[in-house]
Amino acid sequence: MMDKNELKEAYFAGGCFWCVTPIYKMYGVSLVTCGYAGGDVENPTYEQVKRQTTGHRETIRLVYDPAIVSYEKLLDIYFANVDPFDPAGQFIDKGFSYTLAIFYKTAEEKALAEGKIKAIENASGKQAFVALLPFKNFYEAEEYHQDYYLKNPKAFEEEIKKSGRNFPEMDH
Repeated sequence: MMDKNELKEAYFAGGCFWCVTPIYKMYGVSLVTCGYAGGDVENPTYEQVKRQTTGHRETIRLVYDPAIVSYEKLLDIYFANVDPFDPAGQFIDKGFSYTLAIFYKTAEEKALAEGKIKAIENASGKQAFVALLPFKNFYEAEEYHQDYYLKNPKAFEEEIKKSGRNFPEMDH
């Protein structure tokens, strides 16, 4: 039997990993790590992934306490901060490494994500381009990518403005 306070992990590719990191911390996620997931190259670098040759997507690993925030809530946050109808990437970031994916670890996670995707498609009448994939791997990105919004607040703010994402004002 699992301890109720046991931390869990979730893996979401939501386009630029810099852009989706801070929003989860606002909702009680313990740790957000930028990295690369789903590809075939071991320990890829940012430059390799950005060249679209590794099969990886920019992905965030969320470490969370399900007693504080549920997986379903994480999915809601995810879909509120991405454009599920863009097959080419997210906002100004285009290419496979910026396309959407949810990497599930359990049948329950898969079922919840499938339900959210179907609900979005039914409500919009459009096809959602969100890959739903079994978790395969995750490689942590280089240190300068971690908490980019805290290390480079002005550059991050410019990136958000240029990207067309609509984030609430954040304290720096």
